[in-house]
Amino acid sequence: MKRAAHEVTEPQDAEARRRIPPVICYPVDTLPRPDLAAYQAARDGWEKVDEVVVPPREARCFHVPAGSFFRIVSIEGPQVGDLNLWSADDINERFFSGKTRALHGTHLSTGDQLWSFLPYLRPMATITHDTLDWYGFDAFGGSVHDVIGTRCDPYTHKLLSGAEYHHCCHSNLTRALSERLGKPKQEVEPAVHDVLNVFMCTGFTRDTGQYFMKASPVRPGDYLEFFAEIDLLGALSACPGGDCSAEHSSDAAVCHPLLVEVYRPKVPPAGWTSPPRSGYSRKHED
Repeated sequence: MKRAAHEVTEPQDAEARRRIPPVICYPVDTLPRPDLAAYQAARDGWEKVDEVVVPPREARCFHVPAGSFFRIVSIEGPQVGDLNLWSADDINERFFSGKTRALHGTHLSTGDQLWSFLPYLRPMATITHDTLDWYGFDAFGGSVHDVIGTRCDPYTHKLLSGAEYHHCCHSNLTRALSERLGKPKQEVEPAVHDVLNVFMCTGFTRDTGQYFMKASPVRPGDYLEFFAEIDLLGALSACPGGDCSAEHSSDAAVCHPLLVEVYRPKVPPAGWTSPPRSGYSRKHED
């Protein structure tokens, strides 16, 4: 973290250097954008075809066919969820939180897309509705649905506390994927990846730049809705931190279940086609 007190004398032009305006790393003016009006129209007459309840401090997998919608719903009390996504045909193609963050920002909402890992790099899902979009950014710089946290995991827990805890989101997702694929946990663990922290309220402190969390504003009935751009295998963990107002990776926090709902529209959105994988040649030539 950045030190609060500097150990190095400032150069004479320090303030001038600080005043240099920033440049957006990835301008998205040329990025193909989803037709949200067409997506929203496709909701009319849709049919709920599946639902999965995710128990507290556990994870569950679910499948969403391309061209369908899914929702992550708060059903009992404030609860954060950690979401992983893979191509249902190839789990090597998985959600790329870092590139999603670079393209759309630290926190996601309606119209943002979840992109897949290199060398695939295509939108896996599009956020089509967010009942927490009213929150915006608070006075601490916090907001909801982040792609900056990595997921709570037993390795960091062991490092910081010396204890073993097996209901971290990383372990929950590993168990769920192992059960879904019928493969050993150690074999599927490398496929578990950085998450979309659904409903989690997070930011960075202004003085030290440290990642923080605070009580989620989510209420029963709130949901985050997605459109599946490709055939998806998903896994959602109901975080052991509950609403993450005090701690995570603990049995002390009050935790609640989450609900995943899958909806099939009568017809796909007008003009929609499932996106292809990246067209880059992969030659990597000099």
